[in-house]
Amino acid sequence: MTPAAAIADLPRMGGALEALARLTTTTRFDDLPTAVVTKAEHHLLDTLGAALAGAQSTETTALLRMLTTTEPAAHVPIWGTELLLSARNAALVNGVSAHALELDDSGGCDHSGAVVVPAALAALHTVDRPVSGARLLTAVVVGYDVARRVLEALGGYTPHNRAGWHSTGTCGPFGAAAAVCSVLGLGARESAHALALAASFSGGIWAFVHDGAMSKRLHAGRAAEAGVTAALLAAQGVTGPGQVFDDVWGGFLGTLAPTSTDASALTAGLSPNPGPVRSWRISRCSIKPYASCRSIHSSVDAVGAILDTHRLAPDDIAGIHVRLNAFVHGMCGGTKVQSLAAAQLSLPYAVAARVALGTAGLSAYDEANRNSPQMRSVLERIVLEVDPAMDSQTEPVITVTTHSGALHREQVTDPLGSATNPLDERAVAAKFHELATRILPAPRALTLADTVGRLHTMDDARALPALLAAPRN
Repeated sequence: MTPAAAIADLPRMGGALEALARLTTTTRFDDLPTAVVTKAEHHLLDTLGAALAGAQSTETTALLRMLTTTEPAAHVPIWGTELLLSARNAALVNGVSAHALELDDSGGCDHSGAVVVPAALAALHTVDRPVSGARLLTAVVVGYDVARRVLEALGGYTPHNRAGWHSTGTCGPFGAAAAVCSVLGLGARESAHALALAASFSGGIWAFVHDGAMSKRLHAGRAAEAGVTAALLAAQGVTGPGQVFDDVWGGFLGTLAPTSTDASALTAGLSPNPGPVRSWRISRCSIKPYASCRSIHSSVDAVGAILDTHRLAPDDIAGIHVRLNAFVHGMCGGTKVQSLAAAQLSLPYAVAARVALGTAGLSAYDEANRNSPQMRSVLERIVLEVDPAMDSQTEPVITVTTHSGALHREQVTDPLGSATNPLDERAVAAKFHELATRILPAPRALTLADTVGRLHTMDDARALPALLAAPRN
């Protein structure tokens, strides 16, 4: 019996799982509005830039040392290096690199780019036929959509993360699996089993927040790897639980989110029959202008607006008061900035960087800046106050007091890079080139950006990953 026949003989699966499998297998490029295609190109390019810059991170370097001493070389490029590994290991490493510097996108699973893109590109190396650029972009859009739907079904970002789960690791495997199934052209039954298998690979907890541990970066890579593994196993006839999203003992939603589950979110807006989605989840995602947790960005914009409007220098400022909700305070209220990971989860540090250095970009998080007297001086002037009346969606209110006694207050509700205040095409390209040229020569970076921009016209996208390898010396 062939693997496909074995799957076809299985009993009918749960309705939500079937619906997500249909979404994965029946979505066509022509179903995607032009704005969604452009959005997908931007997020693809942004993820590649973040991953190239992250290829020399501590986490990626350590992971590669481990893999190259225990695993044989293969044929899939590790972005920003000369190394070749298996598709699964490439998805793992490239996912870690994409998330390593906290510059990857957010708003999906949460960090969908670092999960979906490495998995989808790794899948290109597992087929012996052309895969069009249009199919690759479609796979990316579908991956973002499935991953976000799973997070929404768990109750959404706030309750799921408040329970201690890191949604990139728990929901990411579903998006990665969907993207890989789409690239491979798997059928609905195989794709359903891939998504069901992904549930068993889900994991990732927020314990890293207390000491800035490196485990956070691994969650994206493990989710990407899980998606590749799940799809390849399903293609070989390995089965997953058909009732994975049902209200049964051991079901995914009830196990991870017993008090906040909303199973209807899995299929919201989906027709019982194949057809275009009215609202693609990638449209709600953000591209980061700053190298920190997304929940910090509105505070950076707010203090920047005060500084620019009133032409204040660091020495003009007597104190900075931040009124914020309990959720953001618990996640980003730390002031221990000795490690890069800890600093990037610190709202006070990002605000201090914008004041002291004029930027909260990647350079602001260099070790020399984190330990500088100038940064410490500003940090000491920042006070956080939790406002119990603020819900988890309310952005912080920043009040700057000057030595002259003036008070300036600002609250930014649509931070730069958000879906409601997006970076324009020029800004996305500028961010990519700044990051990519840390590894690639400028001409190669330009070629890569051009290739992504015309991907929807290309008959075969399998040439794209080769552009991400570091040039040989």
